[in-house]
Amino acid sequence: MAKAIMIQGTMSNAGKSIIAAALCRIFKQDGYKAAPFKSQNMALNSYITDEGLEMGRAQVVQAEAAGIKSSVLMNPILLKPTSNVGSQVIVNGEIRANMSAADYFKYKTELIPEIMRAYNSLAEEYDIIVIEGAGSPAEINLKENDIVNMGMAKLADCPVLLVGDIDRGGVFAQLYGTIELLEPDERARIKGTLINKFRGDVKILEPGLKMFESLTGIKVAGVVPYMDIDIDDEDSLSERFKNRRIGAIDIAVIRFPRISNFTDFNVFERFDGVSVRYVSNVSELKNPDMIILPGTKNTIDDLKWMRSNGLEAAVLKAAESGKVIFGICGGYQMLGEEIADLSGVEGGGRIRGLGLLQMLTVFEEEKKRTRVDGVFNNVSGTLKGISGTEFSGYEIHMGKSECLGGVMTRLSNGGSDGMCSHNVYGSYIHGIFDKCAAELVRCLCEKKGIDMGDIEFIGMEEHKEREYDKLADIVRSSLDMDLIYEAMKLK
Repeated sequence: MAKAIMIQGTMSNAGKSIIAAALCRIFKQDGYKAAPFKSQNMALNSYITDEGLEMGRAQVVQAEAAGIKSSVLMNPILLKPTSNVGSQVIVNGEIRANMSAADYFKYKTELIPEIMRAYNSLAEEYDIIVIEGAGSPAEINLKENDIVNMGMAKLADCPVLLVGDIDRGGVFAQLYGTIELLEPDERARIKGTLINKFRGDVKILEPGLKMFESLTGIKVAGVVPYMDIDIDDEDSLSERFKNRRIGAIDIAVIRFPRISNFTDFNVFERFDGVSVRYVSNVSELKNPDMIILPGTKNTIDDLKWMRSNGLEAAVLKAAESGKVIFGICGGYQMLGEEIADLSGVEGGGRIRGLGLLQMLTVFEEEKKRTRVDGVFNNVSGTLKGISGTEFSGYEIHMGKSECLGGVMTRLSNGGSDGMCSHNVYGSYIHGIFDKCAAELVRCLCEKKGIDMGDIEFIGMEEHKEREYDKLADIVRSSLDMDLIYEAMKLK
């Protein structure tokens, strides 16, 4: 059976996912077969495997870093929030039920056999399992029957590395308070602490590290600097949402309250002179060259939100002026004439869409989950230059749309997807921009009269490999890897 190391954090967004990805890469570089694991993930940014199963994107990133194929075994439970008090519960890649937080809290221990089947399957195949926790292990109101932090560490009988975020301040209090709120047997599992997102001279921090080790009796495994790494984010607290820079080519993404799969647009950030901004109100929208309506976990509610805050009217005005409007998944559904929820998938009823595409959408109880590839076909308007460009990605949605106009793509399975009308475009496919981004940016440049010359574009796979190696180099040089290998009894 595999050895394991678990990464827990003092809070959400402390850096657990990125440290886990770094360790997956480091172990790969050191000649081990490593795999990620997270028993329970809560995220709207999900992924579809080759088998058509749904899992959290953080474990996909970690699997890529480890150089292995993603498997739903790496994330057996995925919670996708549908409201402030409820989530869609996905088990082994398939929808189990929609539950309130209270109902799920009572139910979750019934999923321990599913968790352990997934974990043990990985442990039989790999040398090292890098387990990621969720939130904080010191949430004393949630510790009973925990299945994702110390509860998971006990199930896997593994050592723990505790990560604190110094960028938010009070990192010693974060770490010390977390440790003190744990039971003695839980504290004993922590073999090292890690201070993440450090800026400045580490020598100034060193006296504090020594005092902290004296107070807790736990070694500091390392201090990781604030990193400029282009790796997909899953957490809704993503730094990407804070960008306000406006480039020569400006892309504005509507930041729905329930935005999902926003990693679809990361590819555009790799072009000099192109900005990607996430906007929540009309004043932030300004005058972009392209407006994207992204995926959402609740299409109807987020359409109502956009309608009530004036963004719908602003998008309609932009479309009338000839701006490029592109909808993906839920954003694509919004561009049609009507959305009907006859089965009560999102609460029932009908709602008028933006009316920019001749399309009707009906929600169905069965979720479509599939990977696809194809080619853009007969694209009109500003983006006609992407015609003939290949793409690949995945569909993950509850609705089925009837297109009354011309389709935009041909799929390799003989089907079709998407629509375009003048400068309004839509598709169900997540990841559709990854291969066509350079040509799409070129189209926007031509419309604006900008000569960007030859646009340098590094393929997604090559770019990811460079970034994973860069991440591993930084984290390896910052951590006491001997301590980590000793904790796993591999040294």
